[in-house]
Amino acid sequence: MPDRPEDQDPKVTPAAAEHSGQGGTTAGAGTPTRPTLADKPNEQHIVSSFDRELETVQARIMKMGGLVEAAIMDSALSLEMRDEELAERVRKGDLAIDGLEEMIQEETSRLIALRGPTAVDLRVILTVMKISGNLERIGDYAKNIAKRTTVLVQVPSVSDSASALRRMAREVELMLRDALDAYIMRDQELARDVIERDLEVDQMYNALFREFLTFMMEDPRSITPCMHLHFIAKNIERMGDHVTAIAEQVVYLVSGDRPDDNRPKADTTSVTS
Repeated sequence: MPDRPEDQDPKVTPAAAEHSGQGGTTAGAGTPTRPTLADKPNEQHIVSSFDRELETVQARIMKMGGLVEAAIMDSALSLEMRDEELAERVRKGDLAIDGLEEMIQEETSRLIALRGPTAVDLRVILTVMKISGNLERIGDYAKNIAKRTTVLVQVPSVSDSASALRRMAREVELMLRDALDAYIMRDQELARDVIERDLEVDQMYNALFREFLTFMMEDPRSITPCMHLHFIAKNIERMGDHVTAIAEQVVYLVSGDRPDDNRPKADTTSVTS
């Protein structure tokens, strides 16, 4: 996973900074909601222990995000290159993503039960829990694409649809990268930009849906491969929705406010007149 941009926000934990190639940042430094406990050694020890545990969980999120980014692009590349071996690696790699998600859920639940975090710390933990769930679902969609690839390599290609799907997957992967960067940097504006970019993914899906429908109408022999390709396109579109949910969690983490649930959607394929 590429290095994260340098973070100037003192709230970023050392674990996240280490993932992005940074160092020397003290967890919680400058955070107004956490009192100074230098004159209370026992309480200071408890807080430091909590910070270390929280840093460990956040480091797992960054590792999980890197695996999911790779799964998105490898699944799309395996389709374009008709590479069954790469598709199989994506399918097997989903086990590591699932394992990290389980660890994160267990660790965050334990932190809440034993540490009783409040205010900013509680928001961080809840955000991590939701991000890990969304990453796990994106990994599942990548695995589904890899499964369909093993079927599609047995039939003739349909135009340049595989390349178009790879471009769509690339856009989602870039959105995910920016969403995770926004989480590391606590960058609300970058997170909102990711939310807006989901419209582009929806538009790409709409175009592919119409293209596949045209192919099936013109040549009944293309119905089977086009149906598989359509499901792949839908999987990528749903990946975009989960990335958007991650960006919305970042906005909540930074501001404490939920983004508008009525965000615009450009997927018109399910709209009836």
